[in-house]
Amino acid sequence: MSKRRPTKPVYVGGVKVGGGADITVQSMTKTDTRDVAATVRQIHELEEAGCEIIRSAVPDMEAAVAMGEIKKQINIPLIADIHFHYQLALKCLEGGVDCLRLNPGNLRNEDQVREVVLGAKERNVPIRIGVNFGSLPPVGGIGRTRGFSRHMDLVNKLPKAGQAREGDYSVVDHMVATALWEITLLEEQDFDQIKISMKAFDVPTTVEAYRALAGMVPYPLHLGITEAGTVTSGSIRTSVGLGVLLYEGIGDTIRVSLSGDSTEEVAAGYEILKSLNLRHKGAVLVACPSCGRADVDVVKLANDVDAMLKKSDKEIKVAVMGCEVNGPGEAKDADVGIAAGAGRAVIFRKGEKVRVVPEAEMLTALMEEVEKTPSAASS
Repeated sequence: MSKRRPTKPVYVGGVKVGGGADITVQSMTKTDTRDVAATVRQIHELEEAGCEIIRSAVPDMEAAVAMGEIKKQINIPLIADIHFHYQLALKCLEGGVDCLRLNPGNLRNEDQVREVVLGAKERNVPIRIGVNFGSLPPVGGIGRTRGFSRHMDLVNKLPKAGQAREGDYSVVDHMVATALWEITLLEEQDFDQIKISMKAFDVPTTVEAYRALAGMVPYPLHLGITEAGTVTSGSIRTSVGLGVLLYEGIGDTIRVSLSGDSTEEVAAGYEILKSLNLRHKGAVLVACPSCGRADVDVVKLANDVDAMLKKSDKEIKVAVMGCEVNGPGEAKDADVGIAAGAGRAVIFRKGEKVRVVPEAEMLTALMEEVEKTPSAASS
C-alpha cells in the first residue's frame, strides 16, 4: 500500500481535510433543502450514522436562505452545492455555510467566480472544485460562456480511459484541464483553501483523472464515483474505484453516491476505509460464506451477529466461521472468534480457546465474549 499523498490541509468547519488528517466520510441530503425541518432531521440521522461532513443542493434562492437556518440546527459542517447561479453561493456564505462546492462546468463566468472567491476568502470558507463528467464544459469552451451549446458540446465523443490512442484528447484530459482552469482562477486571487473532486460514472476514467491531477496540485482530493447506482451495485462500483485510489495513497475525503438511503452511503464509506485499515469505526466482521462442509447455519449466525454488532461502536474484529478448514485460523486471528461444526462451536478470544458451547447457545455465548473484550482503540 502506497504512502498517503501529502497535501495542504483545508478546514471544513472544524473538520480537517488533508494534511495527514483521517480520511473523512461525507454524504448529501436527499430532501428538498427548502424544507428545513425535513433536511435537519435527515442530517441528524446521518450524524448518528457517523457522517462527518454533509452537503445539500441549493437550486434556488429559497434554498440558499434555508441553508442558514439548517446550519444553526446541525452539528457537522455544511457544504452548499452550487450550480449555474453565483448569487446562491454568496447568499449561502452570508448564512454561514462551512464550504462551497462549485461546478466549473456549470458556472464558467470568470468574473462571477471571482466574486464568489472574494466572499469565501473574507469568511475563510474553503471551496471544492467539483468536476463531473456529466456537466463538463464544452470542448474548447472551458471558462467561456458564449458561443457554446451544452447539447452540442462534443464531450461524449471524447475517448474515455483505456480508449484513447496516443495523441488523442480524452475525457481525462478534459476533466484535468477543467479543474486546472478553476484552480488557476482561485490561485490568482491568492486563495488556496481548495479541495477538488474528479468524478465520473466510468471507474477507469475516474481513477485516471484523479491520478493525473494528484501529481499536479497540492490540494486535498474528495473521492467519489458519480451516480454509482443502487445500494448493492453502487457500493461495489464505488469500492472498486475508491479502493484503487486509496490503496495508492490518493484521497482525503470520500462519498459513496447511492440511489438509496443516505445512511447506507455512510456505512459503505466506513466499510471501504476499514477494509484498507484507513479508519476504525465499529466492528469488523469476518464471516464464512458457508458451503457443503458447514454443519450449522453459519449464514444466519453471521447475519445475527452483524445486526448486533451494528448497535455498538466498539472497535473489535469478530470472526464467524463454519467449519474446520479456515475456521480455527480466522477465529484465532480475530479479537473474538467462533469456529462452529458438528452441533457445537469453539469460541476464541485473543487467539486463546475460551469456551466450547452447543449450537443452540452460539450467538449468546459469542456476544458475551464480545462484551468482555475491550475495544481495539483502548487495548
